[in-house]
Amino acid sequence: MAGEKLSPRQKMIGMMYLVLTALLALQVSSSVLDKFVVINRGLEKSIQKQIADNTCRLKQINSLVDDMGHRAKDIQILNQATAIRKETATIVSYINNLKAELIDKTGGQNPKTGSVKGVKDDGVVAKIMLDENRAAELKTMLNGYMNYLTTSIGKVYHPIALDAKDSDLFKHDPNQHDKDFAKLNFLKTPLGAVLATLTQFLSEVVYAEADALDILADQLGAGDVKFDNIIPLVKPQSNVVAAGSVYDAELLVAASSSSVEPEMDIDGKKIPVNSGVGKINFLATPGSYDKNGLAKKTFKAAIKLKTPGGGSSTITKEIEYFVAKPVIQVQSAAVSALYLNAGNELVIQVPALGVNYNPTFKAEGASVLPGQGKGLVTIIPHQAEVKLSVYNNNNLLDTINFKVRTIPKPEIHVTSGGKAINERQGMPAPGPRKLEIKAVPDESFSAFLPKDARYRVAVWEVTLARGSRPIKTKTITNKQEISLGEFAALAQSGDRIVIEVKKVERLNYKNEIETVNIGTVVHNIPIN
Repeated sequence: MAGEKLSPRQKMIGMMYLVLTALLALQVSSSVLDKFVVINRGLEKSIQKQIADNTCRLKQINSLVDDMGHRAKDIQILNQATAIRKETATIVSYINNLKAELIDKTGGQNPKTGSVKGVKDDGVVAKIMLDENRAAELKTMLNGYMNYLTTSIGKVYHPIALDAKDSDLFKHDPNQHDKDFAKLNFLKTPLGAVLATLTQFLSEVVYAEADALDILADQLGAGDVKFDNIIPLVKPQSNVVAAGSVYDAELLVAASSSSVEPEMDIDGKKIPVNSGVGKINFLATPGSYDKNGLAKKTFKAAIKLKTPGGGSSTITKEIEYFVAKPVIQVQSAAVSALYLNAGNELVIQVPALGVNYNPTFKAEGASVLPGQGKGLVTIIPHQAEVKLSVYNNNNLLDTINFKVRTIPKPEIHVTSGGKAINERQGMPAPGPRKLEIKAVPDESFSAFLPKDARYRVAVWEVTLARGSRPIKTKTITNKQEISLGEFAALAQSGDRIVIEVKKVERLNYKNEIETVNIGTVVHNIPIN
Protein backbone atom coordinates (compact mmCIF):
# COMPACT_ATOMS: atom_id res chain seq x y z
CA MET A 1 0.00 0.00 0.00
CA ALA A 2 1.16 3.54 -0.68
CA GLY A 3 1.00 4.47 2.99
CA GLU A 4 1.05 8.25 2.45
CA LYS A 5 -1.31 10.52 4.45
CA LEU A 6 -3.97 7.84 4.91
CA SER A 7 -7.30 9.08 6.20
CA PRO A 8 -9.42 6.92 8.52
CA ARG A 9 -11.53 6.02 5.46
CA GLN A 10 -8.41 4.80 3.63
CA LYS A 11 -7.30 2.76 6.63
CA MET A 12 -10.73 1.13 6.66
CA ILE A 13 -10.37 0.36 2.94
CA GLY A 14 -7.01 -1.26 3.60
CA MET A 15 -8.44 -3.38 6.39
CA MET A 16 -11.29 -4.50 4.14
CA TYR A 17 -8.74 -5.49 1.51
CA LEU A 18 -6.93 -7.66 4.05
CA VAL A 19 -10.22 -9.26 5.08
CA LEU A 20 -11.09 -10.02 1.46
CA THR A 21 -7.67 -11.51 0.85
CA ALA A 22 -8.09 -13.75 3.88
CA LEU A 23 -11.44 -14.93 2.51
CA LEU A 24 -9.94 -16.15 -0.76
CA ALA A 25 -9.28 -19.61 0.64
CA LEU A 26 -12.77 -19.91 2.17
CA GLN A 27 -16.00 -21.08 0.63
CA VAL A 28 -18.34 -18.12 1.13
CA SER A 29 -21.95 -17.80 0.15
CA SER A 30 -23.31 -15.60 -2.63
CA SER A 31 -25.10 -13.42 -0.05
CA VAL A 32 -21.80 -12.62 1.67
CA LEU A 33 -20.13 -11.77 -1.63
CA ASP A 34 -23.15 -9.68 -2.62
CA LYS A 35 -22.62 -7.60 0.51
CA PHE A 36 -18.99 -7.02 -0.48
CA VAL A 37 -20.22 -5.89 -3.90
CA VAL A 38 -22.44 -3.36 -2.13
CA ILE A 39 -19.49 -2.18 -0.02
CA ASN A 40 -17.41 -2.02 -3.18
CA ARG A 41 -19.96 0.33 -4.77
CA GLY A 42 -19.83 2.59 -1.72
CA LEU A 43 -16.06 2.72 -2.01
CA GLU A 44 -16.38 3.54 -5.70
CA LYS A 45 -18.45 6.60 -4.78
CA SER A 46 -15.74 7.67 -2.34
CA ILE A 47 -13.13 7.29 -5.07
CA GLN A 48 -15.28 9.36 -7.45
CA LYS A 49 -15.34 12.16 -4.90
CA GLN A 50 -11.56 11.99 -4.51
CA ILE A 51 -11.13 12.11 -8.29
CA ALA A 52 -13.33 15.23 -8.34
CA ASP A 53 -11.20 16.77 -5.57
CA ASN A 54 -8.04 16.01 -7.53
CA THR A 55 -9.51 17.64 -10.62
CA CYS A 56 -10.41 20.70 -8.56
CA ARG A 57 -6.88 20.79 -7.11
CA LEU A 58 -5.42 20.83 -10.63
CA LYS A 59 -7.71 23.75 -11.51
CA GLN A 60 -6.48 25.59 -8.40
CA ILE A 61 -2.87 25.06 -9.47
CA ASN A 62 -3.73 26.40 -12.92
CA SER A 63 -5.42 29.43 -11.36
CA LEU A 64 -2.44 30.13 -9.10
CA VAL A 65 -0.09 29.99 -12.09
CA ASP A 66 -2.33 32.54 -13.84
CA ASP A 67 -2.35 34.78 -10.76
CA MET A 68 1.46 34.70 -10.48
CA GLY A 69 2.04 35.71 -14.10
CA HIS A 70 2.91 32.39 -15.80
CA ARG A 71 6.47 32.22 -14.54
CA ALA A 72 8.64 29.50 -16.06
CA LYS A 73 9.06 27.48 -12.82
CA ASP A 74 5.33 27.67 -12.07
CA ILE A 75 4.43 26.55 -15.61
CA GLN A 76 6.77 23.58 -15.16
CA ILE A 77 4.90 22.61 -11.98
CA LEU A 78 1.55 22.96 -13.79
CA ASN A 79 2.81 20.72 -16.61
CA GLN A 80 3.89 18.10 -14.04
CA ALA A 81 0.46 18.22 -12.37
CA THR A 82 -1.31 17.94 -15.75
CA ALA A 83 0.83 14.95 -16.74
CA ILE A 84 0.08 13.21 -13.42
CA ARG A 85 -3.66 13.79 -13.94
CA LYS A 86 -3.37 12.22 -17.41
CA GLU A 87 -1.49 9.16 -16.10
CA THR A 88 -4.04 8.74 -13.32
CA ALA A 89 -6.92 8.94 -15.79
CA THR A 90 -5.31 6.15 -17.82
CA ILE A 91 -5.14 3.86 -14.76
CA VAL A 92 -8.69 4.74 -13.67
CA SER A 93 -10.07 4.00 -17.14
CA TYR A 94 -8.16 0.72 -17.38
CA ILE A 95 -9.36 -0.63 -14.02
CA ASN A 96 -12.97 0.48 -14.56
CA ASN A 97 -13.01 -1.15 -18.01
CA LEU A 98 -11.46 -4.30 -16.55
CA LYS A 99 -14.16 -4.53 -13.86
CA ALA A 100 -16.86 -3.97 -16.47
CA GLU A 101 -15.41 -6.72 -18.65
CA LEU A 102 -15.26 -9.18 -15.73
CA ILE A 103 -18.88 -8.47 -14.79
CA ASP A 104 -20.03 -8.78 -18.41
CA LYS A 105 -18.25 -12.09 -19.07
CA THR A 106 -19.49 -13.66 -15.83
CA GLY A 107 -23.14 -13.03 -16.69
CA GLY A 108 -23.58 -9.30 -16.36
CA GLN A 109 -25.93 -7.57 -13.94
CA ASN A 110 -29.55 -8.09 -13.02
CA PRO A 111 -31.40 -5.33 -14.95
CA LYS A 112 -33.95 -4.91 -12.15
CA THR A 113 -31.75 -5.05 -9.02
CA GLY A 114 -28.37 -4.14 -10.47
CA SER A 115 -26.78 -7.08 -8.62
CA VAL A 116 -23.81 -8.90 -10.17
CA LYS A 117 -24.94 -12.30 -11.44
CA GLY A 118 -21.58 -14.10 -11.41
CA VAL A 119 -20.50 -12.93 -8.00
CA LYS A 120 -19.08 -16.43 -7.14
CA ASP A 121 -17.52 -17.09 -10.54
CA ASP A 122 -13.77 -17.69 -10.24
CA GLY A 123 -13.23 -19.58 -13.51
CA VAL A 124 -13.83 -16.67 -15.87
CA VAL A 125 -11.81 -14.46 -13.51
CA ALA A 126 -8.83 -16.85 -13.74
CA LYS A 127 -9.13 -17.08 -17.54
CA ILE A 128 -9.09 -13.31 -18.02
CA MET A 129 -6.64 -12.34 -15.32
CA LEU A 130 -4.18 -15.26 -15.51
CA ASP A 131 -4.55 -16.97 -18.89
CA GLU A 132 -4.83 -13.70 -20.79
CA ASN A 133 -2.09 -12.09 -18.64
CA ARG A 134 -4.29 -9.18 -17.62
CA ALA A 135 -3.00 -9.44 -14.02
CA ALA A 136 0.60 -9.04 -15.22
CA GLU A 137 -0.46 -6.07 -17.31
CA LEU A 138 -2.23 -4.54 -14.29
CA LYS A 139 0.84 -5.07 -12.07
CA THR A 140 3.07 -3.30 -14.59
CA MET A 141 0.68 -0.36 -14.83
CA LEU A 142 0.21 0.04 -11.05
CA ASN A 143 3.87 -0.19 -10.08
CA GLY A 144 4.86 1.85 -13.13
CA TYR A 145 2.50 4.59 -11.97
CA MET A 146 4.01 4.66 -8.47
CA ASN A 147 7.51 4.76 -9.96
CA TYR A 148 6.38 7.61 -12.24
CA LEU A 149 5.20 9.60 -9.20
CA THR A 150 8.50 8.96 -7.41
CA THR A 151 10.47 10.26 -10.40
CA SER A 152 8.19 13.28 -10.95
CA ILE A 153 7.77 14.41 -7.33
CA GLY A 154 11.06 13.34 -5.76
CA LYS A 155 9.28 11.47 -2.99
CA VAL A 156 9.26 7.68 -2.72
CA TYR A 157 5.92 6.04 -3.59
CA HIS A 158 6.22 2.32 -2.92
CA PRO A 159 4.90 -0.36 -5.32
CA ILE A 160 1.36 -1.50 -4.53
CA ALA A 161 1.05 -4.59 -6.78
CA LEU A 162 3.17 -7.08 -4.81
CA ASP A 163 4.10 -10.73 -5.04
CA ALA A 164 3.52 -12.73 -1.84
CA LYS A 165 7.25 -12.73 -0.98
CA ASP A 166 7.21 -8.89 -0.95
CA SER A 167 4.07 -8.60 1.18
CA ASP A 168 4.37 -8.41 4.96
CA LEU A 169 1.01 -10.19 5.18
CA PHE A 170 1.91 -13.25 3.07
CA LYS A 171 5.70 -13.67 2.95
CA HIS A 172 5.70 -15.89 6.04
CA ASP A 173 2.55 -17.83 5.08
CA PRO A 174 3.60 -21.34 3.91
CA ASN A 175 0.49 -21.61 1.70
CA GLN A 176 0.97 -18.23 -0.01
CA HIS A 177 4.61 -17.09 0.12
CA ASP A 178 5.59 -18.55 -3.29
CA LYS A 179 2.67 -17.02 -5.22
CA ASP A 180 3.19 -14.18 -7.66
CA PHE A 181 0.91 -11.14 -7.83
CA ALA A 182 -1.49 -12.75 -10.32
CA LYS A 183 -2.05 -15.99 -8.41
CA LEU A 184 -2.13 -14.28 -5.03
CA ASN A 185 -4.98 -11.98 -6.02
CA PHE A 186 -6.89 -13.75 -8.80
CA LEU A 187 -6.39 -17.54 -8.61
CA LYS A 188 -9.56 -19.28 -7.31
CA THR A 189 -10.90 -15.89 -6.35
CA PRO A 190 -14.63 -15.18 -6.78
CA LEU A 191 -15.69 -12.14 -8.75
CA GLY A 192 -17.09 -10.34 -5.68
CA ALA A 193 -13.68 -10.35 -4.00
CA VAL A 194 -11.90 -9.40 -7.24
CA LEU A 195 -14.06 -6.32 -7.73
CA ALA A 196 -13.22 -5.12 -4.21
CA THR A 197 -9.53 -5.88 -4.79
CA LEU A 198 -9.45 -3.84 -8.00
CA THR A 199 -11.28 -0.99 -6.29
CA GLN A 200 -8.67 -1.01 -3.50
CA PHE A 201 -5.86 -0.66 -6.05
CA LEU A 202 -7.79 2.19 -7.68
CA SER A 203 -8.20 3.96 -4.33
CA GLU A 204 -4.45 3.81 -3.69
CA VAL A 205 -3.81 5.34 -7.10
CA VAL A 206 -6.15 8.34 -6.66
CA TYR A 207 -5.01 9.02 -3.10
CA ALA A 208 -1.37 8.89 -4.21
CA GLU A 209 -2.28 11.36 -6.93
CA ALA A 210 -3.88 13.65 -4.33
CA ASP A 211 -0.70 13.59 -2.26
CA ALA A 212 1.44 14.37 -5.33
CA LEU A 213 -0.79 17.30 -6.39
CA ASP A 214 -0.64 18.74 -2.85
CA ILE A 215 3.16 18.61 -2.95
CA LEU A 216 3.25 20.36 -6.33
CA ALA A 217 0.77 23.02 -5.16
CA ASP A 218 2.97 23.75 -2.14
CA GLN A 219 5.95 24.29 -4.48
CA LEU A 220 4.28 27.17 -6.31
CA GLY A 221 6.12 30.33 -5.38
CA ALA A 222 8.32 28.43 -2.89
CA GLY A 223 11.26 30.71 -3.69
CA ASP A 224 9.31 33.91 -3.16
CA VAL A 225 9.38 36.11 -0.11
CA LYS A 226 5.78 36.17 1.13
CA PHE A 227 4.73 39.64 2.27
CA ASP A 228 1.97 39.35 4.86
CA ASN A 229 2.32 42.70 6.64
CA ILE A 230 0.95 45.50 4.47
CA ILE A 231 0.76 49.09 5.70
CA PRO A 232 0.14 52.42 3.93
CA LEU A 233 2.92 55.02 4.08
CA VAL A 234 2.93 58.70 3.21
CA LYS A 235 6.12 60.23 1.78
CA PRO A 236 5.74 64.01 2.05
CA GLN A 237 7.96 66.61 0.43
CA SER A 238 8.06 68.18 3.87
CA ASN A 239 6.61 67.40 7.29
CA VAL A 240 6.22 71.10 7.95
CA VAL A 241 3.73 73.03 5.79
CA ALA A 242 3.02 76.72 6.19
CA ALA A 243 -0.59 77.87 6.22
CA GLY A 244 -1.73 78.67 2.68
CA SER A 245 0.89 76.47 1.02
CA VAL A 246 0.34 73.13 -0.76
CA TYR A 247 0.91 69.84 1.05
CA ASP A 248 2.74 67.64 -1.47
CA ALA A 249 3.23 63.93 -0.74
CA GLU A 250 3.24 60.43 -2.20
CA LEU A 251 1.01 57.67 -0.81
CA LEU A 252 2.51 54.18 -1.17
CA VAL A 253 2.26 50.65 0.14
CA ALA A 254 4.94 49.18 2.38
CA ALA A 255 5.14 45.40 2.71
CA SER A 256 7.15 43.11 4.97
CA SER A 257 7.22 39.42 5.81
CA SER A 258 6.65 38.21 9.36
CA SER A 259 8.76 35.12 8.58
CA VAL A 260 11.76 36.92 7.06
CA GLU A 261 13.52 39.60 9.12
CA PRO A 262 15.65 41.79 6.81
CA GLU A 263 19.03 43.31 7.59
CA MET A 264 19.32 47.08 7.04
CA ASP A 265 22.20 49.51 7.09
CA ILE A 266 22.83 53.19 6.43
CA ASP A 267 26.19 54.12 4.88
CA GLY A 268 27.47 50.65 5.85
CA LYS A 269 26.31 50.83 9.48
CA LYS A 270 23.60 48.43 10.64
CA ILE A 271 20.35 49.87 11.99
CA PRO A 272 17.79 48.16 14.26
CA VAL A 273 14.85 46.41 12.56
CA ASN A 274 11.52 45.60 14.19
CA SER A 275 8.70 43.80 12.33
CA GLY A 276 10.32 44.60 9.00
CA VAL A 277 10.71 48.32 9.77
CA GLY A 278 14.18 49.82 10.18
CA LYS A 279 14.83 52.66 12.63
CA ILE A 280 16.98 55.42 11.10
CA ASN A 281 18.44 57.81 13.63
CA PHE A 282 21.51 59.99 13.09
CA LEU A 283 22.68 63.49 13.83
CA ALA A 284 22.13 65.88 10.92
CA THR A 285 25.33 67.85 10.39
CA PRO A 286 25.60 71.38 8.93
CA GLY A 287 26.56 71.87 5.29
CA SER A 288 26.77 74.48 2.56
CA TYR A 289 23.47 76.30 2.76
CA ASP A 290 21.81 77.77 -0.32
CA LYS A 291 19.90 81.05 -0.48
CA ASN A 292 16.87 79.31 1.02
CA GLY A 293 18.87 78.10 4.01
CA LEU A 294 18.97 74.43 2.90
CA ALA A 295 22.00 72.09 2.64
CA LYS A 296 21.63 69.08 0.36
CA LYS A 297 22.71 65.75 1.91
CA THR A 298 22.54 62.05 0.94
CA PHE A 299 22.98 58.68 2.57
CA LYS A 300 23.09 55.17 1.13
CA ALA A 301 20.40 52.78 2.39
CA ALA A 302 20.69 49.01 1.92
CA ILE A 303 18.15 46.27 2.71
CA LYS A 304 19.24 42.63 2.62
CA LEU A 305 16.47 40.03 2.37
CA LYS A 306 16.98 36.33 3.01
CA THR A 307 14.96 34.33 0.50
CA PRO A 308 13.62 30.78 1.02
CA GLY A 309 16.23 28.18 0.15
CA GLY A 310 19.16 30.02 1.77
CA GLY A 311 19.61 32.75 -0.84
CA SER A 312 19.58 36.51 -0.35
CA SER A 313 18.80 39.70 -2.25
CA THR A 314 20.11 43.21 -1.47
CA ILE A 315 18.32 46.41 -2.47
CA THR A 316 20.22 49.70 -2.32
CA LYS A 317 19.20 53.30 -2.88
CA GLU A 318 20.76 56.73 -2.52
CA ILE A 319 18.46 58.81 -0.29
CA GLU A 320 18.45 62.58 -0.62
CA TYR A 321 17.53 64.90 2.22
CA PHE A 322 18.03 68.54 3.20
CA VAL A 323 19.35 70.05 6.40
CA ALA A 324 17.69 73.33 7.26
CA LYS A 325 19.65 76.18 8.73
CA PRO A 326 18.38 76.63 12.33
CA VAL A 327 15.67 79.26 12.72
CA ILE A 328 13.62 80.36 15.64
CA GLN A 329 10.41 78.32 15.58
CA VAL A 330 8.27 76.15 17.80
CA GLN A 331 6.94 72.82 16.49
CA SER A 332 3.42 71.94 17.64
CA ALA A 333 2.13 68.49 18.58
CA ALA A 334 2.40 65.86 15.84
CA VAL A 335 -1.03 64.40 16.45
CA SER A 336 -4.33 65.58 17.87
CA ALA A 337 -5.48 62.30 19.40
CA LEU A 338 -3.87 59.30 21.07
CA TYR A 339 -4.90 55.67 21.47
CA LEU A 340 -5.93 54.32 24.87
CA ASN A 341 -3.48 51.88 26.55
CA ALA A 342 -1.12 52.00 23.56
CA GLY A 343 2.45 53.24 23.12
CA ASN A 344 1.90 56.51 21.21
CA GLU A 345 5.34 57.66 20.01
CA LEU A 346 5.66 61.46 19.66
CA VAL A 347 8.40 63.82 18.56
CA ILE A 348 8.24 67.16 20.34
CA GLN A 349 10.88 69.72 19.34
CA VAL A 350 11.62 73.33 20.06
CA PRO A 351 14.21 74.23 17.37
CA ALA A 352 14.75 77.67 18.83
CA LEU A 353 16.56 76.16 21.82
CA GLY A 354 19.05 74.31 19.60
CA VAL A 355 21.62 72.30 21.57
CA ASN A 356 20.19 73.67 24.79
CA TYR A 357 16.97 71.74 24.26
CA ASN A 358 16.92 69.03 26.93
CA PRO A 359 13.23 68.33 27.57
CA THR A 360 11.40 66.36 30.22
CA PHE A 361 7.71 65.47 30.14
CA LYS A 362 4.87 65.06 32.63
CA ALA A 363 1.35 63.94 31.86
CA GLU A 364 -2.09 63.90 33.44
CA GLY A 365 -4.19 60.87 32.46
CA ALA A 366 -1.23 58.98 30.98
CA SER A 367 2.13 57.37 31.65
CA VAL A 368 5.24 58.81 30.01
CA LEU A 369 8.26 56.87 28.75
CA PRO A 370 11.22 58.93 27.51
CA GLY A 371 12.63 58.03 24.11
CA GLN A 372 16.21 57.50 22.98
CA GLY A 373 16.66 61.05 21.71
CA LYS A 374 15.75 64.58 22.68
CA GLY A 375 12.07 65.25 22.18
CA LEU A 376 11.21 61.59 21.62
CA VAL A 377 8.56 60.39 24.06
CA THR A 378 6.01 57.56 24.32
CA ILE A 379 2.60 58.37 25.82
CA ILE A 380 0.39 55.60 27.26
CA PRO A 381 -3.06 57.13 27.93
CA HIS A 382 -5.28 55.81 30.73
CA GLN A 383 -8.12 58.35 30.49
CA ALA A 384 -10.27 60.01 27.83
CA GLU A 385 -8.10 63.15 27.83
CA VAL A 386 -4.38 63.68 28.33
CA LYS A 387 -2.50 66.85 29.25
CA LEU A 388 1.19 66.68 28.35
CA SER A 389 3.44 69.29 29.93
CA VAL A 390 6.81 69.98 28.28
CA TYR A 391 9.67 71.19 30.50
CA ASN A 392 13.18 72.33 29.63
CA ASN A 393 15.66 72.50 32.48
CA ASN A 394 12.69 72.32 34.87
CA ASN A 395 10.96 75.29 33.18
CA LEU A 396 7.45 74.71 31.84
CA LEU A 397 7.38 75.47 28.12
CA ASP A 398 3.82 74.49 27.21
CA THR A 399 0.97 72.08 27.96
CA ILE A 400 -0.53 70.14 25.05
CA ASN A 401 -4.04 68.67 25.25
CA PHE A 402 -4.86 65.40 23.52
CA LYS A 403 -8.12 63.58 22.98
CA VAL A 404 -7.92 59.81 23.51
CA ARG A 405 -9.65 57.23 21.34
CA THR A 406 -10.10 53.53 22.05
CA ILE A 407 -8.19 50.96 20.06
CA PRO A 408 -10.43 49.71 17.20
CA LYS A 409 -11.20 46.01 17.25
CA PRO A 410 -9.57 43.87 14.55
CA GLU A 411 -11.54 42.17 11.81
CA ILE A 412 -11.46 38.38 11.55
CA HIS A 413 -10.66 37.15 8.03
CA VAL A 414 -11.10 33.48 7.12
CA THR A 415 -9.55 32.21 3.88
CA SER A 416 -8.92 28.89 2.17
CA GLY A 417 -5.68 28.43 0.28
CA GLY A 418 -5.05 32.16 0.67
CA LYS A 419 -8.31 33.08 -1.08
CA ALA A 420 -11.40 34.69 0.39
CA ILE A 421 -14.45 32.44 0.95
CA ASN A 422 -17.89 33.49 -0.26
CA GLU A 423 -19.93 32.52 2.79
CA ARG A 424 -23.21 33.22 1.01
CA GLN A 425 -22.52 30.90 -1.93
CA GLY A 426 -20.57 28.35 0.09
CA MET A 427 -18.23 25.72 -1.37
CA PRO A 428 -18.77 22.43 -3.19
CA ALA A 429 -18.59 19.20 -1.19
CA PRO A 430 -16.53 18.09 0.61
CA GLY A 431 -15.75 21.71 1.46
CA PRO A 432 -12.40 23.48 1.93
CA ARG A 433 -9.25 21.39 2.40
CA LYS A 434 -7.55 24.08 4.48
CA LEU A 435 -8.58 27.13 6.48
CA GLU A 436 -6.51 30.14 7.48
CA ILE A 437 -7.58 32.79 9.97
CA LYS A 438 -6.22 36.24 10.68
CA ALA A 439 -7.05 39.08 13.01
CA VAL A 440 -6.56 42.13 10.78
CA PRO A 441 -6.06 45.49 12.55
CA ASP A 442 -7.73 48.74 11.56
CA GLU A 443 -5.62 50.27 8.77
CA SER A 444 -5.20 53.72 10.31
CA PHE A 445 -4.37 52.29 13.73
CA SER A 446 -1.84 49.90 12.19
CA ALA A 447 -0.21 52.67 10.19
CA PHE A 448 0.01 55.01 13.21
CA LEU A 449 1.02 52.44 15.86
CA PRO A 450 2.35 49.28 14.14
CA LYS A 451 3.92 48.02 17.37
CA ASP A 452 0.49 47.98 19.03
CA ALA A 453 -1.36 46.57 16.01
CA ARG A 454 -0.02 43.01 16.10
CA TYR A 455 -2.93 40.61 16.51
CA ARG A 456 -3.45 36.89 16.33
CA VAL A 457 -6.34 34.49 16.83
CA ALA A 458 -5.13 32.49 19.84
CA VAL A 459 -8.02 30.01 20.12
CA TRP A 460 -10.66 29.14 17.52
CA GLU A 461 -13.03 26.28 16.96
CA VAL A 462 -14.01 24.59 13.69
CA THR A 463 -17.12 22.41 13.57
CA LEU A 464 -18.61 20.30 10.79
CA ALA A 465 -22.36 20.66 11.38
CA ARG A 466 -25.26 18.80 9.84
CA GLY A 467 -28.46 20.63 10.60
CA SER A 468 -28.28 21.51 14.29
CA ARG A 469 -26.03 18.53 15.08
CA PRO A 470 -22.23 18.82 15.22
CA ILE A 471 -20.50 16.00 13.32
CA LYS A 472 -16.90 16.82 14.21
CA THR A 473 -15.32 19.67 16.20
CA LYS A 474 -11.70 20.71 16.44
CA THR A 475 -10.22 23.39 18.69
CA ILE A 476 -7.09 25.14 17.41
CA THR A 477 -4.69 26.92 19.75
CA ASN A 478 -1.92 29.31 18.66
CA LYS A 479 -2.13 28.24 15.02
CA GLN A 480 -3.47 30.31 12.16
CA GLU A 481 -4.03 27.41 9.76
CA ILE A 482 -5.79 24.05 9.89
CA SER A 483 -6.04 21.12 7.49
CA LEU A 484 -9.60 19.85 7.03
CA GLY A 485 -8.75 16.43 5.58
CA GLU A 486 -10.64 14.69 8.39
CA PHE A 487 -13.64 16.97 7.87
CA ALA A 488 -13.65 16.35 4.10
CA ALA A 489 -13.89 12.60 4.70
CA LEU A 490 -17.12 13.14 6.66
CA ALA A 491 -18.65 16.12 4.87
CA GLN A 492 -21.83 15.86 2.81
CA SER A 493 -23.76 18.26 0.65
CA GLY A 494 -25.98 20.36 2.90
CA ASP A 495 -23.48 20.39 5.78
CA ARG A 496 -21.71 23.55 6.87
CA ILE A 497 -18.37 24.48 8.38
CA VAL A 498 -18.78 26.71 11.46
CA ILE A 499 -15.80 28.78 12.61
CA GLU A 500 -16.05 30.38 16.05
CA VAL A 501 -13.37 32.67 17.43
CA LYS A 502 -12.78 31.97 21.12
CA LYS A 503 -9.82 34.20 21.92
CA VAL A 504 -7.89 37.00 20.21
CA GLU A 505 -4.61 38.38 21.53
CA ARG A 506 -2.63 41.56 20.84
CA LEU A 507 1.13 42.03 21.17
CA ASN A 508 1.61 45.59 22.41
CA TYR A 509 4.51 48.03 22.15
CA LYS A 510 6.19 46.37 25.17
CA ASN A 511 5.91 42.95 23.47
CA GLU A 512 3.42 41.91 26.13
CA ILE A 513 0.42 39.79 25.17
CA GLU A 514 -3.04 41.18 25.94
CA THR A 515 -6.41 39.48 25.46
CA VAL A 516 -8.74 41.43 23.16
CA ASN A 517 -12.49 41.36 23.77
CA ILE A 518 -14.06 41.22 20.32
CA GLY A 519 -17.36 39.64 21.37
CA THR A 520 -18.84 36.68 19.53
CA VAL A 521 -17.41 36.11 16.03
CA VAL A 522 -18.86 33.23 14.01
CA HIS A 523 -18.37 32.39 10.32
CA ASN A 524 -20.48 29.82 8.43
CA ILE A 525 -19.39 28.13 5.21
CA PRO A 526 -22.21 26.15 3.54
CA ILE A 527 -21.18 22.95 1.73
CA ASN A 528 -23.12 22.51 -1.52
